[in-house]
Amino acid sequence: MTLIVQARQALGEFVLDAGFTSDGGVTALFGPSGSGKTSLVRLIAGLSKPDHGRLMVDGEVLLDTENRIFVPKHRRRFGYVFQEGRLFPHLSVRQNLNYGRWFAPKTMQTENFDRIVELLGIGALLVRRPGKLSGGEKQRVAIGRALLCAPRLLLMDEPLAALDDQRKAEILPYLERLRDETSTPIVYVSHSVSEVARLADRVVMMKDGRVEAVGTPSEVLSLPSTDRRDAGAVLTGTVETIDIPHWLATIRLSQAQIVVPNARVEEGRSVRVHIPERDVMVATQRPEGLSALNILEGIIAAIEPDGDGMVRIRIRCGDDMVLARITALSVERLDLKLEKPVFAVIKTVALER
Repeated sequence: MTLIVQARQALGEFVLDAGFTSDGGVTALFGPSGSGKTSLVRLIAGLSKPDHGRLMVDGEVLLDTENRIFVPKHRRRFGYVFQEGRLFPHLSVRQNLNYGRWFAPKTMQTENFDRIVELLGIGALLVRRPGKLSGGEKQRVAIGRALLCAPRLLLMDEPLAALDDQRKAEILPYLERLRDETSTPIVYVSHSVSEVARLADRVVMMKDGRVEAVGTPSEVLSLPSTDRRDAGAVLTGTVETIDIPHWLATIRLSQAQIVVPNARVEEGRSVRVHIPERDVMVATQRPEGLSALNILEGIIAAIEPDGDGMVRIRIRCGDDMVLARITALSVERLDLKLEKPVFAVIKTVALER
């Protein structure tokens, strides 16, 4: 599926002027609150109309303000998952799911009901009503309802924003399965680095109504323009071993291993790990007597001034790149230069799977 979006809309003093293309998978609209993410996804859904814009899906024009084309939302065949599940309180989970099937075109083969139920782990919930569900359970049902309408595109607007950390941890594995086991392309709105790093194939970073950068999670989340609290590296590896007593998982990278505080993952599974640059120290000799479990050997690939007396260091560890943000004084004291061998010291608790 190819999605092409271009839209301009004045919303009071705020002006949305953004566009992007997607070739399927999970495309994340990422940025701080007020950056225009939700406004853009509502335009895609047909819930609002831009002053100027164009929207195409696989060559079909759904919106073209210049030629006065505006396909209404119910004919676009997009599924939409809101921040809140928005389930019908008087219907059971099964009835809420079946409601989605009523919107599937009669000529289209809908997703298998039992497969969706199994994929989202909601089989035990079918006879319950929404009032008896947790926040995470409601969102899984809402996603199932959207999938059963046979959408050609699934729009997810901050689906985890209303959940606490425990519920987010509960639902994220199901979103990963949704990405990996269905062919439905997804536009995923979020301001959470951990969600984007974990789920997205492509990231569209927005700020003040405009697109600032587009690329893979590793490319975009390592940019200086990313919030300094969140900027860092996104590494992909394979779960090698699980240490159940210590609640740790060992992840095999290209030429090294790291330990992650998460024992729920399965051995052999491919995972992404987000390493915030603020939690990486740089050493010129392998340190000893530290509580840090992760010490990666590498060479300095780049030294970039980052303002306020800070410097960003890019450390190449095999085929992986780790970022560190340290003071300019530390760079001078350690005599850090390009191609110099160093060690990246990473706090284990800083790692987000």
